Amino acid sequence: MTTAKSDPTFRPERQREVAEALRAVLPPSSVLSDLEDTRPYECDGLSAYRQPPMVVALPDCERQVIAVLDVCRRLNVPIVPRGAGTGLSGGAMPIADGVVLSTARLNQIVRMDAYSRTAVVQPGVRNLAISEAAAPHALYYAPDPSSQIACTIGGNVAENSGGVHCLKYGLTVHNVLRVRMVTIDGEVVELGGEALDAPGLDLLAAFIGSEGMLGIVTEVTVKLVPKPASARVIMASFDDVVTGGNAVARVIAAGIIPAGLEMMDRTSSRMVEPFVKAGYDTDAAAILLCEADGTAEEVDEEIARMTAVLEAAGASAIQVSQSEAERLRFWSGRKNAFPAAGRISPDYYCMDGTIPRKHLARVLTGIAQMEGRHGLRCANVFHAGDGNLHPLILFDANRPDELERAEAFGAEILALCVEVGGTITGEHGVGIEKIDSMCVQFTAAELEAFFGVKRAFDPPMLLNPNKAIPTLNRCAEFGKMRVSAGLLAHPDLPRF
Repeated sequence: MTTAKSDPTFRPERQREVAEALRAVLPPSSVLSDLEDTRPYECDGLSAYRQPPMVVALPDCERQVIAVLDVCRRLNVPIVPRGAGTGLSGGAMPIADGVVLSTARLNQIVRMDAYSRTAVVQPGVRNLAISEAAAPHALYYAPDPSSQIACTIGGNVAENSGGVHCLKYGLTVHNVLRVRMVTIDGEVVELGGEALDAPGLDLLAAFIGSEGMLGIVTEVTVKLVPKPASARVIMASFDDVVTGGNAVARVIAAGIIPAGLEMMDRTSSRMVEPFVKAGYDTDAAAILLCEADGTAEEVDEEIARMTAVLEAAGASAIQVSQSEAERLRFWSGRKNAFPAAGRISPDYYCMDGTIPRKHLARVLTGIAQMEGRHGLRCANVFHAGDGNLHPLILFDANRPDELERAEAFGAEILALCVEVGGTITGEHGVGIEKIDSMCVQFTAAELEAFFGVKRAFDPPMLLNPNKAIPTLNRCAEFGKMRVSAGLLAHPDLPRF
C-alpha cells in the first residue's frame, strides 16, 4: 500500500494549486485535501489496494461537475469518478496526483413517471431507493446487486451491475434508457432517449460499463417494471457441485427462464447460515435457488416444472418457500454471502468471471483443483443462470505471500473462464484488479480499438487513467511472466 505522502508523484505544492483552483469554483466544504479527510476515499470494495487521493471534489449539481472538469483539464489533473465506493475491482481507487470526483451529493430522484414506467434520477441515488420510491405505483427497478442498499445508480452504470434477478430482467444496460453525461471538455451529452429508439450510433451501450473512463454521469433514466403479483423460491440440494452445475443447464434447456437462478457451494452455505439463518441445507454439497414470479397461476406452474427438472437432474432434496417472509429469507442468505465470509476468514478476494452455462461443472471442478495448488480455500457463490461466477478466495493478508497467492488463484480462475469461451468479468468491471487478465482475453488490435473509443471521448486521457484497458507494453511485460501450457500469452505483442 502506498500513501499520498510517500508516493513519489505526490507534491504538496501541486496539491495546494489544485485545491485552491477547485475552491474557487466549489464551496470550501466541497473540497477535501487533508489526509484525514481524503483517507476514506483511498479504496473501493477491493480494499487490498489503497491510495489516498491528492484532492476530493464533492459537487452537488451538474454545473459544479462541469466546473471541476474545467479545472482538472486546465491543470492536466487525472480524475477518478466515484459513486458509493462499493465496487469490487479497484475501479474507483484514486491516483496519488489526481482528484476523486464524487457524485454522492447528486442524490435526487428528479421524476417518477408511473404511466411511462420510468424514473429520472441523479447518479448518487441508491439502487434500492429507486424501488422504494416506485413501490406506491406497484413498480420497481429490476437490477438488484447484493450491495443495492448502498450502491448508487451512477456506479451501477459504470460497472454494468446485475444482481440475482439479472437472468430474467437483465443487467443495467438492459434497464437504462438514457444517460446524461459531461465529457472531459465540459460538454453535456445525452446518450439514448426515452423513445423506443434513438438516432445515431448506440453510444449508450458503449458508455454503460465504461468505468468512468468516458465521462461523468449527471442523470439517468431507468426503466421500471411491474411488481409481480406472486413470487416463490425453490431451494434444491445436491450431493455434489457437478450435479448441481449440470442441473442449471437442464433448467434453461427445458425452456424455463427463472426470475433468479443462483448457486452456492457447501462452504458458502455454511458460512452464511449462522449469520443470516436463512434455512439453508448445510449438508448439501451445493444448493440452487430458483425463483418463479408472475401471477399465482404462472408461479404454481413454473414451480412445478422446475421441480420436475431438478428432481430428474439429481436433486437430493427440494424445499419451496411457503411465504413472502421465507422467500426473502432464502435470498437474504445469498445476498449476504460476501459479508458472511468475514466469519470464517480475515480477508476474501472476490472474482467475477462469466462462462457458458454448459461448462459450469468443468469450471467448478477446476476451481476445486486450484484450491490445492494455491493452498487456499474458495467459497463459490454465483449467478448460475447466466454463468456469472463469484468465487470468494479466502486468505489472511497478515500472513506472508497469501495475498499474492490469492491474486494468482484469481488470475488462474479467469484464465480458465476464457479457455472455456467465457470472459473475465460479468458485472464487477476490470478496474485495476483484472487489467492483466485483459491481456489474456484480447489481442493487441482489440486493445487498440478500446483505446480508440477512449481517445474519442477523452483526448487528454484524464478520466480514470490506467484502469480497465492495459497498454500494449503492460501486456508484453505480463506475457514475459506468464507461461501457460508452454505458451506465452500474446505472442503477437513485441517483447522488450
